[in-house]
This record gives sequence, C-alpha cells and structure tokens, in this order.
Amino acid sequence: MATMQNKEWILMALQKAKLDLQGQFLIGSNYTFMCNLTYESADLTAVYKPARGEQPLWDFPPGTLAKREVAAFWVSEALGWDLVPPTVYRQDELPLGPGSLQLYIDHDPEYHYFRFTEAEKQRLRPVALFDLLVNNADRKAGHILCDRQDHLWLIDHGVCFHTEDKLRTVVWDFAGEAIDKGLSDDLCTFTGDLQVTDEYRCHLEELLSRHEIGSLATRAQRLVESGFFPYPSGRRRPYPWPPV
Repeated sequence: MATMQNKEWILMALQKAKLDLQGQFLIGSNYTFMCNLTYESADLTAVYKPARGEQPLWDFPPGTLAKREVAAFWVSEALGWDLVPPTVYRQDELPLGPGSLQLYIDHDPEYHYFRFTEAEKQRLRPVALFDLLVNNADRKAGHILCDRQDHLWLIDHGVCFHTEDKLRTVVWDFAGEAIDKGLSDDLCTFTGDLQVTDEYRCHLEELLSRHEIGSLATRAQRLVESGFFPYPSGRRRPYPWPPV
C-alpha cells in the first residue's frame, strides 16, 4: 500500500511524465495500453485508456468512461479505503489523445475472486460497499486484484456512476448483513463532504455531471439509513457477463 507521500508523487508522475507505449491489452472492447513513464529518474508502469478508444454505449454519454475511472479513484480516497490505484485524467499531448492513466498493479492475473479462500472473501466488505456506492455496472472477478503485499485493489470503473440502478457484481457475499459501524461512519463522512465544496467534491465536479454526483450522494445516504448490505435486485440481471 502506498503512503500518502508516495501517492502524491505517483499522481504527479502520472500527470507530468512522458508516455512510452509498450503494448495493447487485447481483452476488452475499449482501447487499453500498457506504458512506461520516467519521472525524476524513476520508472513507473501505467495503464492508459484514451477516450477516443471507447466503444459507444447506449446508456453512458460518449467519451466519459476514462473520467469515470478517475472519479472512482477520488471516491476511494474520500472514503479512506485505498481501493483504487492512483489515477489521473490527462488532456495534454498523449499518443492517442486525452484519457486516463492508472498506476499498474503487479499481480497474478490467474488469482481473482473465484479463487479466493473464504477467509480472503471476508475482506471484501469495503469492496461490496464501494460498488454499491459508485453503482458499478461491471464488477468482474478479475477486476479485484491482490498485489505482492496482499493489498486489495479494484480496477476498471469506466461504467460507474450512472444515475439509474446499474449494479452488476460478483460480490454478493454479504447480502442481508449489517454494515460495520466503521464502514458506516466512513459513508456518513463521505456524504457530508459531498454537501460542501471540499477537495474531493471539486475533483468529482471535473469528472461527473451534477446529477451523477447527486445520485452518488443519495446512494451513500441510503446505505447509511438502511444499515444493511442489500440483496440482488429481482428486476434485472445482477451479475456481470462474462463473470471473470
């Protein structure tokens, strides 16, 4: 897990360093690239998602998925849960134009949710709450990573923050369970922060629409008021496809 000082340096590196494309991820419908960055004589590996490489979706405004990736990072930061790798949106001259840059997490791609032990799955309560909060329409098993220090990371948040209920996730382990007080307190603090023009609200206003931010605040408040992890909706498919 990065310290805040390291995280600030990483964010600066992602924002300022020149990109050297190394290759393209061929799995997925949107353009995604691995790239190297050098900043202050140090090297980083990052994932670059250019907005121009996004496939049009009928229910999300065009050209907004990369910004939603960044919004997910700032929600994770506001909650203090450290779930999303450092992510920025760059509009300067990049190889394929503006897009998101996210720190690459070194991990075993074969080790994902469906291979977690029951004890490991017990660590996923913040993950489940995070997806409920950001309204994640595509939480696949392979989007939950464990790094070499056994820290949990979440990736791929391009289809989040819709104003309508879109939640599709593989993590329904805690349905009907009471939300831990510590997590509930974090949600309360987050809800309050969204009501004022603080640092995180300012970041989100650059990335999401006013209605999307309002819906985010409403979802947080409903989770606090209910006090429980909800069950899957019976009105539509609650799981992503494919699930991994």
